[in-house]
Amino acid sequence: MVENVQIKTVKTDGFSMDYFSFGHGKDVLVILPGLSIQSVMNYASGVAKPYRLFTDDFTVYVFDRRKELPSVYTVYDIADDTAKALKALNLDKICLFGASQGGMIAAVIAIKHPELVKKLVICSSSPSMRGARFEKVGKWIELAKKGNVEDLYLSSGKDVYPQSVFEQLKTVLVGAAKTVTDEELRRFIILAEGIRDFDVTDEACSISCPVFAVCSDDDGVLGNDTASLFEKCFENKSDFTLHVYHGYGHAAYDTAPDFKERMKSFFKS
Repeated sequence: MVENVQIKTVKTDGFSMDYFSFGHGKDVLVILPGLSIQSVMNYASGVAKPYRLFTDDFTVYVFDRRKELPSVYTVYDIADDTAKALKALNLDKICLFGASQGGMIAAVIAIKHPELVKKLVICSSSPSMRGARFEKVGKWIELAKKGNVEDLYLSSGKDVYPQSVFEQLKTVLVGAAKTVTDEELRRFIILAEGIRDFDVTDEACSISCPVFAVCSDDDGVLGNDTASLFEKCFENKSDFTLHVYHGYGHAAYDTAPDFKERMKSFFKS
């Protein structure tokens, strides 16, 4: 059961970070969500519900970004802080799943803190965000800086979801935009800017744990060629697995009906 999920806070010497957990399995699954305008902590029970198939085998942790954001906060910084939070909670040898920006964070943790990660799943992410790959995020940043919150929600929603799903969500997105605070918008801009120039294409080959990368060839945020980037990064890695979806867009981690089963099978194999 995942109802009434409670938000907790882990504190370190330099920062605090919210998270929630559910499940009672002996293995640990850590989920790092993607960039969002409002924190997923606001929707903890709704986020946890689709992962109920993990609750018998795993204790699942979902982490936010740190509370005290500096004015510049890169993906590498987020990864270091998340690793500190994991260590503060005595979590190691974890199954780690990152979606979108969360996948970038997860990759850096696997590179810099290999002792923490037993297996890694990355979905709808990229080892590089240089050049054209950053264009959609850059557009979101400009809308946020102008305070065009409804346009920001609709633009990002159209980029993230398949058209049919986006049409169903329009009213929800417009409603959510009305609840965004100035502080949430400030945090979003900092976190989105932190993706700029992200690149681990040279370092990814050092990841020692098994890796499962999941991409979509119709990804409206990252483009249709991230699969080839991962193949190049891990061309000599025998325990690398790749799956490419079609028709589920950037949000394949939510929209592909078999994704979570695929992820669980990888972690349990």
